[in-house]
Amino acid sequence: MRAQLMRRTLPSLVLGLLFLSTPAMGSCLDKYQELLAQLQKQADIMQRTSLLLDPYIQSQGLDKDGLKEHCRERPGAFPSRDALQGLGRWEFLRTLDTTLGRVLHRLTALQRDIPKAQDLETLNRAKQNIRGFKNNIHCMAQLLPGSSETTEPTPTDPGTSPSPTPTSDTFQRRLEGCRFLHGYHRFMHSVGQVFREWGESPSRSRRHSPHQGLWKGTRRMQLSRKNKRLLPRGQLPR
Repeated sequence: MRAQLMRRTLPSLVLGLLFLSTPAMGSCLDKYQELLAQLQKQADIMQRTSLLLDPYIQSQGLDKDGLKEHCRERPGAFPSRDALQGLGRWEFLRTLDTTLGRVLHRLTALQRDIPKAQDLETLNRAKQNIRGFKNNIHCMAQLLPGSSETTEPTPTDPGTSPSPTPTSDTFQRRLEGCRFLHGYHRFMHSVGQVFREWGESPSRSRRHSPHQGLWKGTRRMQLSRKNKRLLPRGQLPR
């Protein structure tokens, strides 16, 4: 029992220490490389199924009689890696922020199916970590070129589908919950991969979006004078 408790506690402690190093909510790191490295590390840890999916499966009794095999992501529930790689940096950050907001809402709904206080604490800790990660997303958006000229767009979530319709069937509700969490961890794995493909500078991007083109147009004269006009680098590797 003590060994099992340690296996469940240590990853949470590691994640907690990492997020304690995150600037206080509302404040930001102003160095691009440091912030990008922190986002990469956070995404790497948040993809671990031991933090949410595995405890949920155990608490819901889905680890018996092959039920765990049904805990697979529902197609279209989260953007695929290819879809994320196809976005410009602004769209990627916006999609990431919107998707994690949906995850927070879903985690709140899952609380009614979690009976143990310890499992509730794990869920609440995960929600707090997601909020810290979202704060870093907003910090990164401020470091991208043109942030001062950009208005807040309508959130879009390519590759996603609405949350499943609530059902009164307890088993089906639990099964949908584990499928959602499986998709969440896979999504965070893809997010970490995309962040690793970002360049060494916030002004360097491999793929540009129509949204980025809008603010670039307002700065074209200035960039031309400095001979720093950005050009697309082609498609990201699949």
